[in-house]
Amino acid sequence: MLYYLFEYLNQNYDFPGLRLFQYITFRTSLAVIISLIITTVYGRRLINYLQKMQVGETVRNLGLEGQMQKQGTPTMGGIIILLGILIPTLLFANLSNIYVILMIVTTVWMGVIGFVDDYIKVFRKNKEGLAGRFKIVGQVGLALIIGWTMYFNPNIVVRQTVDEGAKTKSNAPMVLRETQKGSGNYYYTQDVKSTVTNVPFYKNNEFDYAKVLKFLGPGYEKYAVMVFLLFVVIIVTAVSNGANITDGIDGLATGTSAIIGLTLGLLAYVSGNTVIADYLNIMYIPNSGELMIFAGAFVGACVGFLWYNSYPAQVFMGDTGSLAIGGIIAAFAIMIRKELLIPILCGVFLIENVSVIIQVSYFKYTKRRFGEGRRVFLMSPLHHHYQKKGYHEAKIVTRFWIIGILLAIITIITLKLR
Repeated sequence: MLYYLFEYLNQNYDFPGLRLFQYITFRTSLAVIISLIITTVYGRRLINYLQKMQVGETVRNLGLEGQMQKQGTPTMGGIIILLGILIPTLLFANLSNIYVILMIVTTVWMGVIGFVDDYIKVFRKNKEGLAGRFKIVGQVGLALIIGWTMYFNPNIVVRQTVDEGAKTKSNAPMVLRETQKGSGNYYYTQDVKSTVTNVPFYKNNEFDYAKVLKFLGPGYEKYAVMVFLLFVVIIVTAVSNGANITDGIDGLATGTSAIIGLTLGLLAYVSGNTVIADYLNIMYIPNSGELMIFAGAFVGACVGFLWYNSYPAQVFMGDTGSLAIGGIIAAFAIMIRKELLIPILCGVFLIENVSVIIQVSYFKYTKRRFGEGRRVFLMSPLHHHYQKKGYHEAKIVTRFWIIGILLAIITIITLKLR
């Protein structure tokens, strides 16, 4: 909203400094600052309110050291994160940008699902919370909205190199560009609708979802939307559940998500900047740079929430926060065409998810085969395995953060390493 106010003032009045709001980096910085203020200053008030309303965590005794001391700690603190994301985004982002609109919808949508789940657990005293099938329906519904909008919305395009005489369905004009200033070599580009995405460690760095159906023969492109939607559903569901599972010890999911959010913001900036994208030889996505403001608010909210969520936690984010965080990361990566980097960037979420799958699958298999269930890990998810081995929570979290930073660096390196 302030974005529009300062844009109006800049157009009609000659006040010094008003042009700063035209710069994405400046608005991103403000988004980070405001988000930190909201989560740290006003977060304390929300925690006090949750304590007053007796919105406490119900802890099941799993035999972990110090676990029962968390009984009654305020939960549903994800509301703090949601406010820390939404308010700065509404203030500083261009709200007519389709990418920003989709991220706001994602935040609210997943936040509501998580809130309902926490509400059932806390106020209805049902430890299971919202039935798993309803969570899946919500996640799939969001994925379909994101996928459908990205496929059909005319404002979501990518810039691709085209032949001068090539026929294209796009009405956008072809633009003649120089490969390098002063080189004398030129090529044509055009902003087109496409199901192309980035592929890490691959020379040409691009993959078209439509080509999955190439075996169908001529005309396979018209079914590309089905393949694209399927991939989006899988990614949103997997990452959302991964973040939810990772939220098991103080500060783990929050700190890891901040690292991921910072990396995604950087990727959004380079993908939305035509000069940098051309230099790195990566796909340029017009208008996607505006997502950096959202990323700034997201990182600020996560870091600010750590003020109270670091060990020993004064508040838990609950599913209100963890489901929203997972959905945000998935949607963001999809919009900047970096979703195939998720297994690397979100490696901590992935290994946590995989550890649960391995544990459950092996237990069921051995129970059916030998009559008694056996386990691969002392407990899953993986962070509980290390707790069982005697590691302190703070040490586990710090080491997982270090791994997350390493994975973030590898993700950034993929921009040039092919």
